[in-house]
Amino acid sequence: MRALFVGLGSIGTRHLRNLTALCKEKEIPLECWAWRSGKKELSDEVRGMLKGEFFELPQDEEWDMAFISNPTHLHAQALSWLKGKVDSFFIEKPIFDSTDYSLADLGLKQGQKAYVAAPMRWCGTFLALKEQMKQFNPYSVRVICSSYLPDWRPNVDYRQVYSAHKDMGGGVTIDLIHEWDYLVDLFGEPLECVNFKGTYSHLEIDSDDLSVYIAKYPTLLAEVHLDYFGRTYRRSIELFCKEGTVIADFGEGRLTLADKTVEQYPEPVNRRYEREMEYFLDYSLYGTGESINPPAQALAVLKLTLGE
Repeated sequence: MRALFVGLGSIGTRHLRNLTALCKEKEIPLECWAWRSGKKELSDEVRGMLKGEFFELPQDEEWDMAFISNPTHLHAQALSWLKGKVDSFFIEKPIFDSTDYSLADLGLKQGQKAYVAAPMRWCGTFLALKEQMKQFNPYSVRVICSSYLPDWRPNVDYRQVYSAHKDMGGGVTIDLIHEWDYLVDLFGEPLECVNFKGTYSHLEIDSDDLSVYIAKYPTLLAEVHLDYFGRTYRRSIELFCKEGTVIADFGEGRLTLADKTVEQYPEPVNRRYEREMEYFLDYSLYGTGESINPPAQALAVLKLTLGE
């Protein structure tokens, strides 16, 4: 099986490690290549997992799968260049930096296997919440993702990464699209949604560091708070129900039910990415039809996130 990695930053390297380990476990012969724009020296570990690297894309190569994990504003360009050359795409979230792209023009029309990353859906706590959702009838839902951008990537200047720059697809509004992705997975798209966003903190960035939404569903209202400046990491959803409040704390790996019962789902963060890779490999090899997060759905969530 031949896999191409477009971009080998932190997330691309994580996917490379997980795919390599999974194929070794399943005894699937694997050959990984990297298509890179920069010539920064790769670590010995990463180089050891690669068959080789390209700095210009060969025109006659075809791939069983390709991982689009370069900066968001370059996703469309990479997809365009790889059009018709890849059996299955794994596209890192968010799918694009804007909604001005045609999926058909980029080769992502119906029939092309493609999955857009949604790792929060593979978190153990979220899986437990979703399994029990039928017993909850919330009147209101409150979602928060608050974290400190300078802590995201140790030993990396936060001012130099794409998250800090609006023109590179940064900003909490789309960088933390995970929250809207799992909300739509749970409840569908809202009837109405209003959003206020901007840059309010001391961080030296030109992208938005705060984005707040209120969304109307047929039977409930939802509030969403996203920020880059919270010094205490918080990532959770609260469901306010007749019986009490249900809280899924993704940071702590804990699900608190309405009757105060606490269920613990401790696991390494990478476990959600492993589950996601297990799904993608199975989909690539044996799946038919659309993935569980096809490009059209990811684009619809992006439009919702941007208030379009």
